[in-house]
Amino acid sequence: MIQASFKRNGKGDIVSFEVTGHAESGPYGSDIVCAAVSALTIGLTNSLSVLTGKTPFIQETNEIEGGYLYVEISKAFSEEQLKISQVILESLLISLTGIAEEYAEYIQIND
Repeated sequence: MIQASFKRNGKGDIVSFEVTGHAESGPYGSDIVCAAVSALTIGLTNSLSVLTGKTPFIQETNEIEGGYLYVEISKAFSEEQLKISQVILESLLISLTGIAEEYAEYIQIND
């Protein structure tokens, strides 16, 4: 099962997220839940870098036995960069929540 966890600061802004595990909703290479989550998270990290002009802290592994991605917004982000990042991060949360509503046995969201 994929676990996606989001951490917020005292103002309610998402400051990091972590995605672990594999959906195992189909054979390797044909797992639509895993493919969707991978596409969304890769798109998010690319969007954060391009649209804010700063690369967030990213830790990942592509090991077959345990997928892992951790992304953290830098405290050095300006107010404008933080606003942009929040739109992108909240969009990820909305998208992953939609997947979890359809495929609850394969993905869990913690916000």
